[in-house]
Formats: sequence, structure tokens, C-alpha cells
Amino acid sequence: MEVNRVRKKGGGKEIPLESYEALQNPRQIDEVGLKRVIGGLSQRKYEKALIGVPETFGIKKSSVSRRFIRASAKKLRKFLERDLSSYDIVAIVMDGKTFSENQVVIALGVTMQGEKILLGFVEASTENHTICKEFLQRLIDRGLQVNHEILFVLDGAKGLRKGVLEVFREKAFIQRCQWHKRENVIRYLGKQDQEHYRRQLQAAYELATYEKAKARLLAIGRELEKINRSAAQSLLEGLEETLTLHRLKLFPELGISFKTTNMLENVNSMLEVTTGRVSYWHHSEHRQRWIATALLEIEPRLRPVKGCRFLPSLIDAMHQEVQQKQSKLLLKAA
Repeated sequence: MEVNRVRKKGGGKEIPLESYEALQNPRQIDEVGLKRVIGGLSQRKYEKALIGVPETFGIKKSSVSRRFIRASAKKLRKFLERDLSSYDIVAIVMDGKTFSENQVVIALGVTMQGEKILLGFVEASTENHTICKEFLQRLIDRGLQVNHEILFVLDGAKGLRKGVLEVFREKAFIQRCQWHKRENVIRYLGKQDQEHYRRQLQAAYELATYEKAKARLLAIGRELEKINRSAAQSLLEGLEETLTLHRLKLFPELGISFKTTNMLENVNSMLEVTTGRVSYWHHSEHRQRWIATALLEIEPRLRPVKGCRFLPSLIDAMHQEVQQKQSKLLLKAA
């Protein structure tokens, strides 16, 4: 690459070009390389692609991997250590994603303003309640505010549920994913009945009030009892937690956002676009660097939740229910 030289008039001393030096900044090179690799550019093709990219001129193919490791390691530290105390989290969606033979649990928070924040992740099964409990405790240690109730949207995994309740106790309100519940019930049925009951369950969950939705679901349960008892038992298991938003009288306003784990499923889909190109995970640190880097790239693209103006009402409704339960306990004790 030819670089024009500038010499001081008279003395002949060469003057360095600040703009050219900035283009050779190692930190900038690391960031540019990281974005290109995460964006889909193979490390093997990277040197060829650098032609015409002045900020990374001179980078050899052999050094791209080392630069990516260095830059993504910084991203991993930033993601796992960033302070959460500035976020007023009103809801947390948790779900697992599989990477080859390993599972990762990801937590997505929603602020009072409806902003989506990726809180963290841990390599564990959603059924391992001890690790899920420790993961949630680490979020609190990083500043997650627990001065009010929080709605947890879960897919029904027992480990996640147990971990949430042990850490947050009465401040945890669990909304079971209605989509997962519906599909869990349907899988017990024969193909000839699946579509019919899928529509029936969907229509029941869409009813606006707690009383109507529960009554219809119990009626479906009685029908299923005659066809397939396992399907009926699956429907009744945890049924109340699938109706939490109904019980709080906020399903019409917030159901579209919080009745399922879809907002995190969308994140997992975007994560798959990036990490799905990795054909082999060498070790845990390799996997975690990619996940953290990709999540930090995804987060700014996440849209606010629909119905966010009703989130203060959600906090009020959860708090009132806790107070009512405490009042009843006091009356019984008296």
C-alpha cells in the first residue's frame, strides 16, 4: 500500500500522518475483525477480503484467529460482569438453547420502559435447579434489583421453576409458556385429534378473563380424560401458572408479549444464525466467547415489548396479590 509522505518544509523531517496511524490501531483492527467474523466472514477467507479495507491492511490469515479470540474474550468478560443495577427489571424470560451436546440457559430481562436486556447465560440443563439457582444469585450479585415483584416467563422446566422460587420466593410470579403447554398436551394425542384440540386450547387461552379461560380449559380436560388420560393430566399439571396474567387481570394488555417465551425464542433464532456456522466447539470457553459476542451484537436490535405502558400496572397487580396473601396468613394466625 503506497502512503504519501509529508516532510516539513525546509528541515526535511518527515511528519507522521495521524489518520494513517489511526487506521493501524490494534484495537480498531480487533473490533473490525470481530464484527466481520461474527457477521459471517470465514476466517480462512478473511485475508482475501481485506483487500481494499485500509483499516486492516497487513493482517495475515494466521493472526485472524488470535485477534478474534482476544476481542471475543473481552466481549465475554464485558457481558458476564456488566453492572445490572441501572436496569429496573419487571420481567425475566428464561429458556434453554442447545449447542451440539451442550445446553445453555439464557435470561432476558424486560425493563419498566419495555426495553429488552440480555442479563446473562449459564451452561446447564434447564432441569438442573442447583446451577439455575446459582445463576440467578449471580445476577443479583451483579446488581439485579429485587425490591419489587418480578414476572418470570418459563417453558415449564422444573429445574428453572424451582431455582426461581428458591431465590426470589414470594416476589416471583411464574407465567408458564402457553405455547409449550399446548404442544405438550397435543403430543399425547393421535394425529386425527391434534389439530382440533390445538385450536380448542388456543381459543381457551385467548379468553380475556381468568374465570372464563380456566373454566374452558377444565372442560377441555374433561373431554381429554375420555380420549387420553395422559393428555388430560398434562393439561392440568401447572395449569394455574399458565393463567398468571389472566389472574392478574392483565392478559388483554400484556398477553401478546408475556404469554409465551417467544421473545427469547427470537433471540435464540438470531443466535443460531451466527453460531450455527461453527462446525465444532473446541471447549466451553470457545462456546461462551461466541455466545457472548453474538448476544451483545443482537441486543441493540431488540425492539421494546408491546404493551409496555401497562408494565407499571403489572408491578401494582403483583404487589397487591402478595399483600392479600400476607393478610390472609395473618388472619389465619390470629
